[in-house]
Amino acid sequence: MKLIIAIDGPAAAGKSTVAKRVAKQLNITYIDTGAMYRAFTLYVINQGINPENQAESEACIPDVHIELKPTGEIFLNDQDVSNEIREPHVSSQVSYIASYKAIRLALVELQRKMAEKHSVVMDGRDIGTFVLPQANVKIYQIASVETRAVRRYEENLEKGIQTSLESVEEELRKRDYIDSHREFAPLKPAPDSVLIDTSFMKVDEVVHRILEIVEKKRIVGV
Repeated sequence: MKLIIAIDGPAAAGKSTVAKRVAKQLNITYIDTGAMYRAFTLYVINQGINPENQAESEACIPDVHIELKPTGEIFLNDQDVSNEIREPHVSSQVSYIASYKAIRLALVELQRKMAEKHSVVMDGRDIGTFVLPQANVKIYQIASVETRAVRRYEENLEKGIQTSLESVEEELRKRDYIDSHREFAPLKPAPDSVLIDTSFMKVDEVVHRILEIVEKKRIVGV
């Protein structure tokens, strides 16, 4: 049986870290949709376009080619941008790009093609509700904004990105609002998703919980 696992939730809830480990444990493909929106945002910024300008941002669609390498690198028009897309100037603008319907539809088409032939773990904001509503397993992963801010702040420090904890928390609150209030495919749990609050959980505990859910689905044949 082809296995499709959708992991949704707000920014910095630990989705990518968990999704990567789940995919590795199950020996299936991991697809980081957030990185795709970040790469598109980086392209827009590099063109001197304000990401808040929807028309000019959407006009970039034909010129953007995004590739996710099996080894995890993110390529934008044949250039490795894996580190650059995590910079604060991208993080602070990506929710605008992700809210535009034409851009979402273009990237969703690519995401769906990736999941057509292989078992996948895909994480994002609307995977279980819009991108892959047929997913066998749907997880909605949350954590308090304070917890998420600390996690993102520590990630930034490890990558040499200098930010204050206060600015990170403010950015996350802003992203939460934009993501959950956008008109097209907003951030929200699918009706049949399993809610996991990771505020006080270690990564291994979250991975174990998801693997338990997957195994239960397999046993009952759902």
